[in-house]
Amino acid sequence: MEFKHYSVLLNETIEQLHIRPDGIYVDGTLGGGGHSLEICRHLTTGRLIGIDQDADAIAAATERLKDYADRVTIVRSNYAQMADVLKNLGIEKVDGIILGVSSFQLDTPERGFTYRSEDAPLDMRMDKRQRLTARDIVNDYSEAELFRIIRDYGEDRFAKNIAKHIVQARKE
Repeated sequence: MEFKHYSVLLNETIEQLHIRPDGIYVDGTLGGGGHSLEICRHLTTGRLIGIDQDADAIAAATERLKDYADRVTIVRSNYAQMADVLKNLGIEKVDGIILGVSSFQLDTPERGFTYRSEDAPLDMRMDKRQRLTARDIVNDYSEAELFRIIRDYGEDRFAKNIAKHIVQARKE
C-alpha cells in the first residue's frame, strides 16, 4: 500500500512555529512527515521528535526524513504519551509542538475512516496493534455505551437518539 501524504497549512504552520536552528520540536502526529521535513530544513543543531502510532506512517516518514536522520528521533507511540516519550529521551522542554491528522488514514479505504467506499471495512484504528475496531463498537456496545461515546467524543447533541437508532438497526 502506497503512503500518500499531503501537507495541509504547511507554510502557515512553519511560520507560526518561529523555528530556531538549535530548537527542539515535536510532531506529535508525524504522519507522512511533510511538516517534519520542513522543520528539519530549518534545523542545524536542533532536534525533531516525531511521534506516531501508525507503522505505515513511521515507515513513510523515516524514508522521507532520512537525509536528516542525525537530528530526528521517531517514536512509535500516541501523542497522548508525549510527556513520557520526552522524559524517556531526557528532554525537559521543547520549543514547539504540532499536532494534526494524516490524510493517509482518512483517504485509504482499508483504514476504515472513509465513507466514500461501500466496500471499506469499519475499522478506524490509527494503530493496527489495537484489537478493537469501530465495527466491534458499533455492533457490540450497549446503547448506553454508544450514547456515552457519541456524547463525550463526538459532542453530538443527538447522541442518545443516534445510539438508539444504531441498536435498533442491529436488530433488523
